[in-house]
Amino acid sequence: MHAPLPPIDHLLGIGLHAVALAEAHLLTHPPTTITDKSAKDPVTDVDIAIEHLIRDRLHQAIPQVAFLGEEEGGNPDAPTLWVLDPVDGTVNYHRGLPLCGISLALIHHGRAVLGIICLPMLNHRYWAADGHGAWRDGAPIAASTTTDMDQAIVAVGDYGFGDDVADHNDASFALHRHLAASARRVRMLGSAAVDLALVADGTLDASITLSNKLWDMAAGSVIAREAGALVIDHDGSAHGPTSQMTIATAPALREPILAATRQATDGILLRT
Repeated sequence: MHAPLPPIDHLLGIGLHAVALAEAHLLTHPPTTITDKSAKDPVTDVDIAIEHLIRDRLHQAIPQVAFLGEEEGGNPDAPTLWVLDPVDGTVNYHRGLPLCGISLALIHHGRAVLGIICLPMLNHRYWAADGHGAWRDGAPIAASTTTDMDQAIVAVGDYGFGDDVADHNDASFALHRHLAASARRVRMLGSAAVDLALVADGTLDASITLSNKLWDMAAGSVIAREAGALVIDHDGSAHGPTSQMTIATAPALREPILAATRQATDGILLRT
């Protein structure tokens, strides 16, 4: 028998408090070191410090819930776990671009049920939980109601990094070509947390990321879903931790967004 999930309001309060502490740290501690974990995949001392800060705060508040962080790992197989990207968009952050965020989610038996995204340099905080709607700075938000691609602004996830990314990047190039022909504008913002938060509040009409790393997508998927966006895989199935890609879209744009993604990735096996 599965252990019951603690009250979602209680968990949300714990998560919001931890992320607020991390936001304060980010805004008052500029990065002093940056190193590459792999080719084009950097980490700063602030990423590490925030991961430690949030992990320790969550453990103090609710030690029975496991933790997985992008930088130092954890227990991905636990039935209930917090998942953190301490700074999503590290390159943006390090270079002073404001499109970066702290992304914290709660996964319960394979489903993301709570998400918090803080965009410190934009002074916005987003959160959502199953059945509780989506919120930005204390006010409810809703996804776009755009119905036509020629009016849609679509974000595409960043190019690949590390080794063996040629297929991923070829698919990204193709996706840009397809979208440039049909969408009003195409954007590449460099942060999945930013992309999904902006889909949730209707700033963007859709975002397409040709991958699905848990710490990148879990929080934003809850927020976009609770705001009324469709959050799906490339085959149209509901998005989850085992999905290959991450697509969040205004409901009326489902078919053209999926068609563009299929055309761009046809015959290409992408790494997640």
